Amino acid sequence: EVQKLNQQLEEKNGEIQQMINQPPYEKEREILRLQKTLAEREKAQATSDVLCRSLTDETHQLQRKLASTAEMCQHLAKCLEEKQRKEKGNSDDQIPTERSNQVFLQLLYNENSLQALICNLQEENRMLKQKVAHV
Repeated sequence: EVQKLNQQLEEKNGEIQQMINQPPYEKEREILRLQKTLAEREKAQATSDVLCRSLTDETHQLQRKLASTAEMCQHLAKCLEEKQRKEKGNSDDQIPTERSNQVFLQLLYNENSLQALICNLQEENRMLKQKVAHV
């Protein structure tokens, strides 16, 4: 283990000596290359941060819309239930109106669509976070 570490230390010392012995223009060129790489990574990080914030904001908006849609669905379901009770009181054989069913089904479809969109955005957000971590 000690011999292995000594060998690694010698290799690193050799690399350092090689860098020291390089002509000044090569050192400057390496510094410029590293600065350029750093600037590119900082730019990519800033872009990722903006995208993450944007996706987070959009996710919150969609969650609020989903909550309001769910609330509306619950309200309509209660209204439909009350209407069915009233109609049942008038006639046991009467079924709910087609229009009420259509509205209810449309609201359920919208809620499912919003839920799918939120899932997609959460997945995209997770992927972007992975890319940010990778960068």
